[in-house]
Amino acid sequence: MRVEKLLKRVAPMFLIGFVFCTIQATATFGQGGIINEVFARMDAHNKALTSLKANVTMVKVNAQLGGAQDTNEGSAIFLPQRGKDALIRIDWKSPKESLAVVNKQYVIYRPALNQAYTGSTNDAQKKPKAGNALAFMNMSRAQLKQNYDTVYLGQESVRGGVQTWHLQLTPKAKSNYKTAEIWVDGNGMPVQSKVIENNGDSTTVLLSGLQKNLKIS
Repeated sequence: MRVEKLLKRVAPMFLIGFVFCTIQATATFGQGGIINEVFARMDAHNKALTSLKANVTMVKVNAQLGGAQDTNEGSAIFLPQRGKDALIRIDWKSPKESLAVVNKQYVIYRPALNQAYTGSTNDAQKKPKAGNALAFMNMSRAQLKQNYDTVYLGQESVRGGVQTWHLQLTPKAKSNYKTAEIWVDGNGMPVQSKVIENNGDSTTVLLSGLQKNLKIS
């Protein structure tokens, strides 16, 4: 498998990580009462979360092909580690494939071929599609405040009827993506994220069937 294709398969995992890890942002960089309240809830949720299992739906839209869509479904496990990078595993249904990240190393396993591919997330971070989400995962609260303008877009319901606050994050400096958006539920959990690249392509990840604070080996 060519490196470019491999990293393309790894990239969605980091966007899912963005959904999980954006909860680390707090009201300190928000402007306005509503944004402050949303990020205060996100911060409280993050502190209370010990594990998360969820269903994952990822929709990639290729603007260069007239808006052609590619949809993947699967399940994800997220285990935060205080002071360390979180442990993430994703199992896609079609094509059947498992992805995991532990200590900045990723593994992609394809059971149909009985093959596993490994690599460093640092390599994936150099690729624009992967770097979009990794930028958020690796930034401190101070960096988020310094590098992004936050706008409250209103209350919306995502698929399944979950009511959310819709926020938009726009890079202040030149970047390989235009904007990122998150949809946060009343508990402070970002249940959906979207990254829009400069060429108009976008990747949207929705989490559903949330199971929190389970004992997971």
